[in-house]
Amino acid sequence: MGVDMRMNLSLFLTIYFSSVLFIIAFHIIFIGLWYVGLVARMAGTRPGIWTIVQNCTVISIACCVFYSHCGNRAVHKSKSFGSSSDPNLLAFLENENGSTWISNFLRMNQLKDEICSSWFAPVGSASDYPLLAKWVIYGELVCSGSCAGPSDEISPLYSLWATFVGLYIANFVVERSTGWTLTHPSTDLEDEKLKRDMKPDFLDMVPWYSGTSADLFKTAFDLMVSVTLFVGRFDMRMMQAAMKGPTDDTQNDDLLYDYFNEREDLWFDFVADTGDGGNSSYTVARLLAQPSIRTVIGGSMHTLPRGNLLLIGGDLAYPNPSSFTYERRFFRPFEYALQPPPWYRAEHIALDKPELPPGVSKMSEYDGPQCFIIPGNHDWFDGLHTFMRYICHKSWLGGWFLPQKKSYFALQLPKGWWIFGLDLSLHGDIDVYQFKFFADLCRNKVGENDSVIVVTHEPNWLLDWYWQETTGKNVSHLIQEYLNGRCRLRMAGDLHHFMRHSATRSEKPNFVQHLLVNGCGGAFLHPTHVFRNFEKFSGTTYECKAAYPSYEESSGIALGNILKFRKKNWQFDTIGGFIYFILVFSMFPQCNLVHILNEETWSGRLKSFSSTIWSSLLYIFEHSYVSSVGSLTLLMASYSFVPSKLSRRKRAIIGGLHVLAHLTLALLLMLLLELGIEICIRNHLLATSGYHTLYEWYRSMESEHFPDPTGLRARLEQWTLGLYPACIKYLMSAFDVPEVMAVTRINICKNGMMSLSRSVLIMYYTSVFIYFWIFSTPVVSLIFGSYLYICINWFHIHFDEAFSSLRIANYKSFTRFHIKKDGDLEIFTLAVDKVPKGWKFDPRWESEVRGPHHLSHDRKHPSKWRSASSPDPVRSVRVVDHFTIERTRPSEMEPSC
Repeated sequence: MGVDMRMNLSLFLTIYFSSVLFIIAFHIIFIGLWYVGLVARMAGTRPGIWTIVQNCTVISIACCVFYSHCGNRAVHKSKSFGSSSDPNLLAFLENENGSTWISNFLRMNQLKDEICSSWFAPVGSASDYPLLAKWVIYGELVCSGSCAGPSDEISPLYSLWATFVGLYIANFVVERSTGWTLTHPSTDLEDEKLKRDMKPDFLDMVPWYSGTSADLFKTAFDLMVSVTLFVGRFDMRMMQAAMKGPTDDTQNDDLLYDYFNEREDLWFDFVADTGDGGNSSYTVARLLAQPSIRTVIGGSMHTLPRGNLLLIGGDLAYPNPSSFTYERRFFRPFEYALQPPPWYRAEHIALDKPELPPGVSKMSEYDGPQCFIIPGNHDWFDGLHTFMRYICHKSWLGGWFLPQKKSYFALQLPKGWWIFGLDLSLHGDIDVYQFKFFADLCRNKVGENDSVIVVTHEPNWLLDWYWQETTGKNVSHLIQEYLNGRCRLRMAGDLHHFMRHSATRSEKPNFVQHLLVNGCGGAFLHPTHVFRNFEKFSGTTYECKAAYPSYEESSGIALGNILKFRKKNWQFDTIGGFIYFILVFSMFPQCNLVHILNEETWSGRLKSFSSTIWSSLLYIFEHSYVSSVGSLTLLMASYSFVPSKLSRRKRAIIGGLHVLAHLTLALLLMLLLELGIEICIRNHLLATSGYHTLYEWYRSMESEHFPDPTGLRARLEQWTLGLYPACIKYLMSAFDVPEVMAVTRINICKNGMMSLSRSVLIMYYTSVFIYFWIFSTPVVSLIFGSYLYICINWFHIHFDEAFSSLRIANYKSFTRFHIKKDGDLEIFTLAVDKVPKGWKFDPRWESEVRGPHHLSHDRKHPSKWRSASSPDPVRSVRVVDHFTIERTRPSEMEPSC
C-alpha cells in the first residue's frame, strides 16, 4: 500500500469515528433538551442511524479529498514555486516547442495553491479564540527553511470538519425545532413539480439467489410445513366443502355464477403469475385496465374493449403468501391501474358476499369489470390462509369487483360457454369434493353442445412431459369421462411464458382441442425452447401454433447467465464467497511456494503451479477436515440440485463436474493469493514492522503534519482512560489486512499453528477471508452462471433455476377472449416486449372529474402512472397470437378447428 492510500485510510478512520461519536453525543444532548421541554415537540423525533452513518461518511471523504489536494498547510510564509519563478523562465518555457504544458502545469499548481490558502483557509488563528485555544488542532506551517516558533494557525482540515459538523447540527436544529416547512405551505408551482417528481413505490423482482433474504427462508419453511402438514392431512378445500349451504351443488351460488349467460356477447381476460416485480405487474395491470386497446391485427387496426371479466390463474404474490406480499406485490399494482371505489377500506372483511355497489340490486345489473381467481402453488404455502383472507373475504381488487367466495368456481357464459376454475392445491390435482361438484355440473347443467374452458394453475400437459410423470388424474378423468369432448380449451399459468398447442386432425377423438399456457402476468420469464419437442398428451398429437418469446429468442436469453448472473444476483456473493472459503479453509497458509518462484521459465512456473494445485486437491481429501467435509457436502448438494428426470449416472457426472470446477477454481485463487503475499514479503513490502504498522506510521505522520503544542492529545488520552489511542490503534490494525496476514503467516510457517493464540488465529482467518471473498465472488458467479447456461441450452434442464436467476421483467402478456354473438370464441394474446423501468404521474388521470359514487372503470384514463420513457406499453402492445374456436353446432358430433 502506498503512502497516499495509508494516509487517506488512517485519516478516514480517525475522522469518521470522531464524527460518529460527536454527532451521537449531540443527539443525546438535543433529545435531553427536548425531554426537559427546552425545545419544540418535533425535536423528539429520533434521527435514523443510517442518516448519521451517511453524513459521517460524506464528511470523512470530503476531508480526505481536501487533504490529498491541499494538505494541512495553515499559512504560506514564502511564495510558491510558480509565483517566485523568474518571468523570463516562464516566457522561455512557453516559447519552447513541447514545453507549453509545463507552464500550464505550473499555473494550475499556482491556482490550486491560491485556492487552498485563500478560499479554504481558516478565518483567524488560535490566538483570536483564546477560550478555544487548547481545543484547536493546529496546522503545519509552510516555510522556505525553518519557522520561528510553533504554529498558531488553525488546521484547515479541522476547520473544514468543524464547518461540516456545524452545518449538520444547524440544519437538524432548524428542521426539528422551528417546523418551518409546516408553517410555509408550498405554492401551486411547487405542487405541480412535486407531482411530476412523484414515483410509485414498486418493489423489485424477488432475488431468488440472494442467500440472505428472510422472505426466501420463510418460503422454504412454509413449503416444508405445507408439504408435511397439509398434503394428505388437512386440506382447506375440504373445509370449504364442509361449509357450503345447499346439498345440491348445482344450485350452490358459492361455487356457480350463472348471471353472465344473459348477455349477447362477452369480453374477458386471462392472466397468471402476477405479483413479482412492481414494474412488470403494473404494466400488465395497466393494459388490463384500459377501456380499450388499439392494435394491428392482420394488417388493419382493431379495437379490443376491456374485459367484463378477469380470470387470474394463481401465484398472486412471490415468494410466499403474506399480508406484505399480497398488498405490495399484488394489490398495489392493480389499485394503481384501476382504483377501488371511494368507500373501499383495505382493512374491511367481507362477510356476506357479494357486497354490491350502491344502486345495484343484483349481480346481473352490475356492468363493471369482475374478477375470479384460482390459487397457485405459491398461494398454498401457508395452507391458503392469505388467499382466503384477501380474495374470498374482500370485495375489490382495485377496480375489479370480487364476488368469489371459494377457491374454485364455475362460470356460465353466453352462447353455451363455460369456465371451470379448478384448485389443484399442492397435490397437482383436484380433491374428491371438488370433483363431485364439477361432475354433477357436467351431468345436470352443461349441455351436450356446450363448450367448456378448463382453467388450472399448472399446465400438466407440459410439465408431465418434461418430468416424465403423470399428474392430475382426477382432472383427466373429469375431462375424458364427464366432459367427453366438450372441453374446447385448457389454459394455465405457472410457466412464465406463452405457448399454444392445437390438436392435429386425426380419426381418433380428442378430449381437449387447444392447450394454452400464459404465465406472463408479472413474474420472471421462463424459456420456451425447453418445451419445443412436446407433441403428445392423453393420446392426442398436438402442434405448437405460437410461442412467446420464440425458441431462438429464448435460447439467446439464456446467455445472460454467463454475462449477467453476478449483476442480477449480487446478493449471491455472500454465500458464494463463503462456500469457496470453506473449500480451501484447511489449505491456509501455504508455506512452501518458493519452488514456483524459483523456476526460470514461465512454462516451468506454470507446470509447477499446476502440480501444486493437484497436490492441494489430493491433500483436501486425504488430510484436511473442514475442506473435505465442505467438498463432500457441496458434492451431495450439487447431485441433489440436478433434476431428477435424469438418470442417477448423469446426475452424478453433471454434479461431479460442477463441484470439480468450483473446487479447482477455489484452489487456484487460494494459491494466487498466497503467491501474492509471498512475493510482497520477499520484496519487503509486507511483514516489516508487526501488526500495528499503519498506526505507528500514522502517529509519525500526525506529529509531523498535525502539531499539538497544547498537548490536546495527551489530555484526551488521560480523560478517556487510554481508549482514545487504543480504539484508533486497533481499528487501523483491523483495516491493515495485508500486514496482519503477512505477519501471522510468517509466525505460522516458523512456529506452527499451535504457537498462536486463538484470538490471533481468528484475526488471521478473518483477514484471509476478506481478501479471498473479494477475489472469489466474481469467479463463483461466473462458474455457476456458466453451469446454468450449459444445462439449459445443452441438456434442457434447470429451466426454472436458469431463468429465475436473470429476473427478466420483459416479455409480458395476457390473453383476451371475445364470445361473439354467433357463439364463436375469438382469442387474442397481447404482449409487451419491453417493460418500462420508470413511471411518472399521469396528469390526465387527476384532471378527470370524480364524484363520490363514481367508479374508476367509467374513466377514460383509469391508471395513475404512465411510462416515463418511450415506447409506452399502451402504444407498443401487439398481438402475438390470434385464433378462433368455433361454437359447437347441434349437428356436430365432435369439436372442429
